[in-house]
Amino acid sequence: MTDHELANQCMAGNAEAQKELWKLYSRKMMAVCMRYCGDRNDAEDVLQEAFIKIFQRMHQWQGNGPLGGWIRTVVVNTNLTFLRERKKKLAEREIDDHLPVSDVEPNAFDQLGAEVLLQLIAQMPEGYRTVFNLFAVEGYGHKEIADMLGISENTSKTQFLKAKNWLKKRISEPSSDDLIEEQNEGYTQG
Repeated sequence: MTDHELANQCMAGNAEAQKELWKLYSRKMMAVCMRYCGDRNDAEDVLQEAFIKIFQRMHQWQGNGPLGGWIRTVVVNTNLTFLRERKKKLAEREIDDHLPVSDVEPNAFDQLGAEVLLQLIAQMPEGYRTVFNLFAVEGYGHKEIADMLGISENTSKTQFLKAKNWLKKRISEPSSDDLIEEQNEGYTQG
């Protein structure tokens, strides 16, 4: 079934087509949600909310690009909405503006597997994590991020720099070496 056929069937309320769309995209989109939320329960809630929006707004997909790209945009925007709402509900946490920049060997990131890197990203403070995901993972520019989040372009750049420094610091810590070691042991043990 083509993207257009699948979209048309979903718009018609065909439960089998909706189930097929879920099967095709839910796993990848869950990974997107985990990067933004950092918590599995929140990510599952956001994913569910995003798919409700996808089914309700399927008519908005123009077919100019791949259906998966449109779905990803809806999921990212749903995550951003979730984070904005959570930020309103929670008291603003003060983030240390003077994180020390530690030197990390150039290949330190190469030693980390994707799973360990995702675990570290999930532990980032929310502001860092959001900008890091939008810039480094999703590929948005700082101006676009600033518009999306209602912040200045310089704030976006600063948050990204702080996110990189935060990661560098965590990678240099002994506990990160333990994570790398555990991951490598996992590969050798099967």
